[in-house]
Amino acid sequence: MNDHSKFDLQPRARLISLATPHSSLESEEPNTSKQVLLKEFTMHVDSLRAILQKSSLSEAERAELRGVIRHDLLGSFNADAFEEERLAADSAAMDAMKEEAELAFAGLRTPWKWAIRQRIWDLLEEKNIAQPPRPVHHRIPNFQDASVAAQRLAKLPAFAAAQCVKVNPDTPQRPVRRAVLEQRKILLTPQPRLRSGFFSRLDPDSISPDKLKECTTSKGVAAFGEPVDLNAEFNVDLVVVGSTAVCPRTGARVGKGEGFAELEWGILTEMRNLDPNRTLVVTTVHDLQVVNDIPADQLTQHDVPVDIIVTPTRTINVAERAPKPSGVFWELLSPQKLAQIRVLQQLKQQVEAERGTTLPVGPDERLPPTAERRETFSRGAGRGRSGRGRTRRGGGSNRRGKVNLPI
Repeated sequence: MNDHSKFDLQPRARLISLATPHSSLESEEPNTSKQVLLKEFTMHVDSLRAILQKSSLSEAERAELRGVIRHDLLGSFNADAFEEERLAADSAAMDAMKEEAELAFAGLRTPWKWAIRQRIWDLLEEKNIAQPPRPVHHRIPNFQDASVAAQRLAKLPAFAAAQCVKVNPDTPQRPVRRAVLEQRKILLTPQPRLRSGFFSRLDPDSISPDKLKECTTSKGVAAFGEPVDLNAEFNVDLVVVGSTAVCPRTGARVGKGEGFAELEWGILTEMRNLDPNRTLVVTTVHDLQVVNDIPADQLTQHDVPVDIIVTPTRTINVAERAPKPSGVFWELLSPQKLAQIRVLQQLKQQVEAERGTTLPVGPDERLPPTAERRETFSRGAGRGRSGRGRTRRGGGSNRRGKVNLPI
């Protein structure tokens, strides 16, 4: 079955050719905005997905249409150009890191967290425990034997029982992402800084075994992952987060300061994609990142504690875990953060439409500095795989708490 015309698909060759990274608009369509073309391309793919939801389609037609969508998304995908643009976007945010850092601390909501972050980042570099990308400052730090910690995590009963595992996109958790795919589980990973979308879903049953390792990188996720929109129905069984420091008594953690783990948790609980009372949260860190001076009484409302800490040498089950939040704290979400994240804007519009009211807006804030990337740095040597059905969120539903924000 090769005739796609019965699906009423709009011509797409022009959109695909111009929506890919670094397309030459000057030579092809000098009066056309690339942003407009990208928007058209997004609308085109969304229309294909809408057709896919029609119950009148046969299984053969559904399979064919999935192939059309995959071709349109990936057929002209340029991995090198994607990586170049990704690094350029990161670099633009990183350039002012050093000169802004000291000024930013005074305006941040929890400066004590930055003192802990700075201490751990410095310590990992000083002990040469840090691994590329370096320096590890202003990022979830990669560390020696991160793969060993991932192996220990993969032996946890909670990991064995999970069918869908959400893992952060940072470098030290790359071995965890690989373990998820190798053990034939659905991998859900957020798109970096949520700047281009929400999550990507990777199903190992639809990926060639020799490509699984590649799928643990940003380029691989972009090439082989299926974009997940805000209203997709799925259940997350286990959450893996990265940390800069974590407390073994309460499970309180400190990330890199941008608040994305909390944002993702907040959105997923708001949309009922995970149960905050039952879904376990695990982190992998080096032993030097396990600290006892995170003040439990100074945690913010949106902080997401962990249940299990896994290092290269031990597994710590948190005995007195702090409470987990649920939902989004709109009254704390700054206009600056909201402006950065399209999926949050979409969720806000949906909630406001359901409630028939305008949600509150948080105070202005100075967003924290992000990481510096160097090329080289050396200091010496439904249920199951398709997701599970669940009760969808409704307007005014009783949410037990809320979440989000940079810290």
